[in-house]
Amino acid sequence: MPCIKYISSAIFLFFVIASFSQSEELYKSNSIPEELKAKANAIVRLNDVSIDVTSIDELSIVEKRIVTVLNEKGNSAVGAYVGYDKYRRIKKIEAKIFNEEGEEIKKFRKKDFIDRSAVDGGTLYSDSRVLLMGYTPATYPYTVEFYCEIESSNTAAIPTWRPISGYYVGVQKDVYKLTDNVGLGMRFKEKNLQDYTITKSNSPESLSYTLENALPISPEDLSPSYYNYYPQVLVAMENFSFYGVEGKAKNWLEFGDWINDALLKGRNTVTEETKQQVLELTANLSDPIEKAKAVFKFVQENTRYISVQVGIGGVQPIPALEVDQLKYGDCKGLTNYTKSLLEVVGVTSYYCIVEAGDEIIDLEDDFASLEQGNHIILSIPIDDDTVWLDCTSQLHPFNFIGDFTDNRNVLVVKPNASEIVKTKVYLDSLNHQSTEADIKLNANGSFTSIVSRKTKGLQYDNRFYIERKPNDKVVEYYKYHWGYVNNLEILKYNFNNNKVDVEFTEDLEVGASSYATVSGERLLFKPNVFNQNSYVPTRYRSRKMPIDISRGYLDEDTFKIEIPKGYEVEALPENMTIKNKFGEYQFQISSSDNIITYKRRLFIKKGQYPNTDYKDYRDFRKQISKADNSKIVLKSIN
Repeated sequence: MPCIKYISSAIFLFFVIASFSQSEELYKSNSIPEELKAKANAIVRLNDVSIDVTSIDELSIVEKRIVTVLNEKGNSAVGAYVGYDKYRRIKKIEAKIFNEEGEEIKKFRKKDFIDRSAVDGGTLYSDSRVLLMGYTPATYPYTVEFYCEIESSNTAAIPTWRPISGYYVGVQKDVYKLTDNVGLGMRFKEKNLQDYTITKSNSPESLSYTLENALPISPEDLSPSYYNYYPQVLVAMENFSFYGVEGKAKNWLEFGDWINDALLKGRNTVTEETKQQVLELTANLSDPIEKAKAVFKFVQENTRYISVQVGIGGVQPIPALEVDQLKYGDCKGLTNYTKSLLEVVGVTSYYCIVEAGDEIIDLEDDFASLEQGNHIILSIPIDDDTVWLDCTSQLHPFNFIGDFTDNRNVLVVKPNASEIVKTKVYLDSLNHQSTEADIKLNANGSFTSIVSRKTKGLQYDNRFYIERKPNDKVVEYYKYHWGYVNNLEILKYNFNNNKVDVEFTEDLEVGASSYATVSGERLLFKPNVFNQNSYVPTRYRSRKMPIDISRGYLDEDTFKIEIPKGYEVEALPENMTIKNKFGEYQFQISSSDNIITYKRRLFIKKGQYPNTDYKDYRDFRKQISKADNSKIVLKSIN
């Protein structure tokens, strides 16, 4: 028996020493597997998150994160920070810095972390703060061990498992564990796990995922949003508490009811004075669309956007009465305020949750959770159509949401009828830009021109903001936009922002010296003066991602070029037409007397294509670029 006891003790001691030795290796930069370092700026050696739900209004999160930073660009992968507020408490937080050899060189205790607001300067007031490690490395590589313990009363927004934190970051090991100790009804959805080495062990009360040796991902032009191909597990509780407000939801219908009843109800009162104002504004209007336009204009002219991150987790809107009195609000407050005013004039509208941004990210139609969505907009049902309003914008026209919230699944919150709906899709051909120009070319290579450009659809969204810029910024914009025109001068400009038809017109008089090249008795110049497209996607030896052209557009140009006296056309580019599944390109050049007419049409279709099509698309763009840069040769006849 003593012998067995000694053997057992020896075995235990061996495993303790071996475990300690393996842990020690995580702090040494030279112990990183070579395949993880290729193209990496940082390596996550270990990220271990453990979440314990102990009651409907209590959970704890323990995180240990070890990251080796290989160069300056990898500093953002450290992740040594944590947010807190009066409902989310930091029990313990610390960090250690190790040099290349794995020797500890600095330690941060809680008092050493920087404590600051978790929101930017555009927020008027907020109760959200963050503790973050402030460290400026003297040399690379170095390693950070970050540890924190958090207690929260919020069981409505369980952290999603996203083991891949960004581009150029390798992951040696990432562990995620969640235990529901009180049977709140755990729900989860797995996405994009199939291409990674992941082990899991799940039960009705617990989740456990471990990812190992994920190689760094490099960004590729025209890739889908990382959200659509990075591994992740979304998690939610059927029964939950959100900062003191309990709820129950297993789908979007029930989730919408909770938002309506717990967050919105009773927050729609406005002052009697404002009520009378909007009733007077709409007194002679019977069409609900016209009433909504009048109310939207009233909100744009009488309020401004300021972020307000207080209340129930920064998610509940401030009351409409408060917005009415203070004349400001955030997306939640301004949307609820507009909705309240529409109720006054008898127009039904709905509060909508959306994931906003240039990238098109849908709410998961089959998985409801509070972690999804970062913005609020308004929908107004009109017969078989829907009007969409972003109430934070004082500039956008009525029923124009642009590329910030277009073409994506949103939650429309309706009493007992909440549902996932797709926002407005802007058709490719309606994202239109037309440019017309009369150009007078001079014998010394200079030109003067009158240009008129009109944009609609999403191209309007990319242009209309120019009218609010000061003169020097307008000039700077055009010199950058037409940067291929040497010595460009903006002589005059005038803008017309037609918010009814959602069309922006730019009328300009411009000039440039030495646009054409003088070569003896010849002039050489590009007839595409005002819409040269030089974009060619990056070449990859082995394209990995599919192609995602998220938005299409149509450009149409007509340029009439008056050639200088004493010159004739010696050579014109051949007319060209290209048609394929990605779009169409066409230009035609004709000459009559001393006028050359150049007509061009470029139509790009939105769509998703396999990675094997990338070379074909790149070749298409190369052809366009080459054609747009083709030249005309004039010869002196004197």
